[in-house]
Formats: sequence, C-alpha cells, structure tokens
Amino acid sequence: MDISIQNFFEAAYYHFNSRHIDALLELMTPDVHWPNGWEGGYVEGPQGVRDYWTRQWKELNPRVNPETVTILPDGRVDVLVYQVVKNLEGQVLFDDFVHHIYTMREGLIQSMEIVDKANE
Repeated sequence: MDISIQNFFEAAYYHFNSRHIDALLELMTPDVHWPNGWEGGYVEGPQGVRDYWTRQWKELNPRVNPETVTILPDGRVDVLVYQVVKNLEGQVLFDDFVHHIYTMREGLIQSMEIVDKANE
C-alpha cells in the first residue's frame, strides 16, 4: 500500500466531514464523474459536485470515515468506509460499511462509484 494514497484519501474524507468543499474539489479532475448517492444518478464536474453536496448538506448530515484503502489489480482504489447518515434532527437514516471505488488520473480523482457491501 502506497502511504501517499492512504494519506490522500484520509485527507479527502477529513475535508468531506469538515465540509471543506473547495479543498476537496481540488483533489478532483475538471471532468470528475461523481455518484449522486442521495438522489440517484451522477453529477459531472466540480460545479456539479459542489451543487450536489450543497443540496445534500441542507437535508442530511453524513459522516464518512475510511477504514481501509486498497489498490485493486486494475489500478482503481477501493476505500472501505464506515458511513453514518443522519437527518438534520439527528435521526439515523443509514449506518453501515460501503465501498467507494475510485478511478484516479494524474493523482486526482476522476470518478467514484459506491458499492454496497451486500453486493460484494
């Protein structure tokens, strides 16, 4: 495991949990393809990701913590995360592990997909 990859994703999730959108968007390519895990489908580009997260955080309070970071044989990066999503009143809506599978390009996130552990 390349420690720099682990550090990269630890920083990315720290920025997400701290709601530091600009710092997180700097870790993405200009043509990033990002899953809309809340509403469905995908969003495109940093502005699409920004708009999605801004909408999401007005309704939900997700916290996502990386547990393991694994480089897959095809070069993608599998981050097993522990995710807790609450509504703004504090009610837990989701509490489980999922895989975030990243495609990287030139050291930046080009795309991400969410794979539920049940679908492993």
